[in-house]
Amino acid sequence: MEPDQQEAPPPDVALFDDRRGTTQFTRRAPFERRRRQTLSEIPLRQSMTAPEEDYLPLQSAEATSLRRRAAHHRERNLVERVSILAVTLALIDLTGWLWLGLSDIDGRLALILIGVLALSRPAARLYRPRLRVTWLDDLPRSLASWAFAAGAAVMVAVPLRVPQHQVSNFLRAVLVAAVVGELVRLACMALVRIARRRFGIGERTLIMGAGKVGQALAETMLAHPELGLKPVLFLDPDPHGGALPVALGSLNSSDLAEVIDRERIGVVVVSFALTREADLVDTVITAHQMRCAVLVVPRLFELHHDGPDVERLRGYPLVRLRPDPTTRISWWVKRVFDILMAALALILLAPVLTISAFAILLESGRPMLFHQTRIGLDGVPFRLHKLRSLRPDSEEEAQTTWNVALDARLGPVGRFVRRSSIDELPQLWNILRGQMSFVGPRPERPGYVELFSIEYERYWARHRVPAGLTGLSQVNGLRGDTSISERARYDNYYIANWSLWLDARIMILTVREILLGGGG
Repeated sequence: MEPDQQEAPPPDVALFDDRRGTTQFTRRAPFERRRRQTLSEIPLRQSMTAPEEDYLPLQSAEATSLRRRAAHHRERNLVERVSILAVTLALIDLTGWLWLGLSDIDGRLALILIGVLALSRPAARLYRPRLRVTWLDDLPRSLASWAFAAGAAVMVAVPLRVPQHQVSNFLRAVLVAAVVGELVRLACMALVRIARRRFGIGERTLIMGAGKVGQALAETMLAHPELGLKPVLFLDPDPHGGALPVALGSLNSSDLAEVIDRERIGVVVVSFALTREADLVDTVITAHQMRCAVLVVPRLFELHHDGPDVERLRGYPLVRLRPDPTTRISWWVKRVFDILMAALALILLAPVLTISAFAILLESGRPMLFHQTRIGLDGVPFRLHKLRSLRPDSEEEAQTTWNVALDARLGPVGRFVRRSSIDELPQLWNILRGQMSFVGPRPERPGYVELFSIEYERYWARHRVPAGLTGLSQVNGLRGDTSISERARYDNYYIANWSLWLDARIMILTVREILLGGGG
């Protein structure tokens, strides 16, 4: 590239320097400029029409390496990553429930009590990971769960016509189980604090940011091992030494993944580092993919109040970010639902698929199905199946045409299957195979993934979960020729806030869109 053709250096970026309490200015990372130059050097159509075996998505090499590191990290740290405290507390509760079930009380009431407790105690976050292991913190929620379960059982006793003396025996047994259970929990938590303090049991911790706050956090962790954190190193582009002997001068995702794997890191604490917020977000996403717990020191932390996800490190608030969705037990519920519903839908909708395919055959001939390479979980390509709504003139047109909703060649059948979303039904097979889910970010073609990953911030991060038949951006009107940056923002919001109820909401809104003819 000639000197007069080189692109101008990017504008300075304002950064808060924790060491000086002032705002400094730095240049954008040079690798970002190189990434942008790559786009101008690769013809767009050549990129989009390259054979599948020759194509390597922008993020796929790094994502594949990260996925392998994450799998290796999970396997060798399996024992370390299991919360011994959570398992112990759950076993204590289970023992008490079994005692209640085998005691001389009405079996129906015992069954209702155990069922409600099994749901209410995890919902009350009594088995959550925590730094401060204190019995008093959990006591109100624990007693509330016992009272709620016992009240539910007593309410059911009336229609079941349980004798009054049996209800009285039941309540006495519940009271004894609750008191004994709480005393055992108290003893268990005391033993955990002693074990952490005396034997140094805790999670190996990386602190991002070696400024004043980062140094104070490290010193606090070393002085109070009962908190369960063992600081091993800082990660900061401008380290100044301090409490820990090791400090690294990089904050990019690849280096972080390597450090986490090599040092067997279980917790990443994000303090204030001299780096761009965008780069910091990318490294936190990497830590999540490596299955690390992430604790963040909030801005204005002196004024930050306690909440459900806030830990206290001797006066320093640390916000515990939700773990990667794919690591939660509820994610397996989602996968089981996908398998059962996809299989059932393929059976029930087979007549609709057959009639639609026959209509397409009459309107525009063979083939009735349309196959296209899309990018799914971790940037891995897969073959997506759709009912063909029109016949493209060439493979190049099929790969580079963004939206055909207004194409004049679209016939009545093609227009109907698109508006009713019937053309998407063959993707049920992709869901059954595990390449997609019912709800998730919509998959895109390799060429567009390459383009959008360069042009739009954190578009690549959409691929942390499987692609979906429908998604949060689609039910918010972002279909067809709409803003890509907004889609990426909605999709990353979906991943950060994923829950089974959010999936249910999206599916309900999708049905509404279909009934109102919102497909396109």
